Amino acid sequence: MSISLTPDQERFIQTKLQSGKYSSAEEALEIALRSLDEYDRADAKWVEDVRKKIDAAILASDQTPLIDGETFVNQILKRFR
Repeated sequence: MSISLTPDQERFIQTKLQSGKYSSAEEALEIALRSLDEYDRADAKWVEDVRKKIDAAILASDQTPLIDGETFVNQILKRFR
């Protein structure tokens, strides 16, 4: 596979190579791709966790008696006093 980089991307990689942390552009790109994969996995986990929390909140709200807005606000304020 062959890829083309923008001038900014090339400068970024050259800066990383000049820092001495990476020995080649390939190594820097490998680490960048690994980081992207980790980010994608963490993002997918976050979405799944949020979905579970939303489902739990919906279930809890279905099992909780309704109250009017004024009562709700007064209960919240009471907790902070």
